[in-house]
Amino acid sequence: MLVIWILLLSLWQQPCAPGPAGASPGDPRPRRDAGGRGGVYEHLGGAPRRRKLFCATKYHLQVHPNGKINGTLEKNSVFSILEITAVDVGIVAIKGLFSGRYLAMNKRGRLYASENYNTECEFVERIHELGYNTYASRLYRTVPNGASTKRKASAERLWYVSINGKGRPRRGFKTRRTQKSSLFLPRVLDNKDHEMVRLFHTNTRYRESLLRPPSKNQRRRRGR
Repeated sequence: MLVIWILLLSLWQQPCAPGPAGASPGDPRPRRDAGGRGGVYEHLGGAPRRRKLFCATKYHLQVHPNGKINGTLEKNSVFSILEITAVDVGIVAIKGLFSGRYLAMNKRGRLYASENYNTECEFVERIHELGYNTYASRLYRTVPNGASTKRKASAERLWYVSINGKGRPRRGFKTRRTQKSSLFLPRVLDNKDHEMVRLFHTNTRYRESLLRPPSKNQRRRRGR
């Protein structure tokens, strides 16, 4: 009897430590969800971040269905709602949620909205002072002149996504990392933005009205 009591006491004293919900025995820490809350965030292959990119020049970056890229002063423009997805370490693809097109930069440094994802849609995302981000083309940059052999590889100059003080995109080879036009603050969606997203996914008329080519008056208002 004494032996049985000792065994029962030893079993009762062992701690019972259930794992977190959704965690497998080989995964001691819970994974983060799409919003990045708790545990280890799976940066690659995870759900896209829905954000608006607010430039230091006071414009929100817009991706239009007709292939145009520009900035708007409007706080709740549907074409400023973006999906930012990591495609590699430090590399992201930026897609307009309502337009369905990807932000891209061509070999001439011009920004455009691509119907299909390709290498011109990949951007190097870097976080800088005061929480601002820069987005540089992964594919194109200014490289040192071959005739100048003394120049180091660090002389390469990246081409950045940039919106000037009039809401127009700048050519990549004219941009610098320290310019206001190249600094973007990723903003989370507010209640009105979430309501527009909900209507876009549930209301066919609302979706068709957004994707219908705008009138001249609408184009003027969106360009402001």
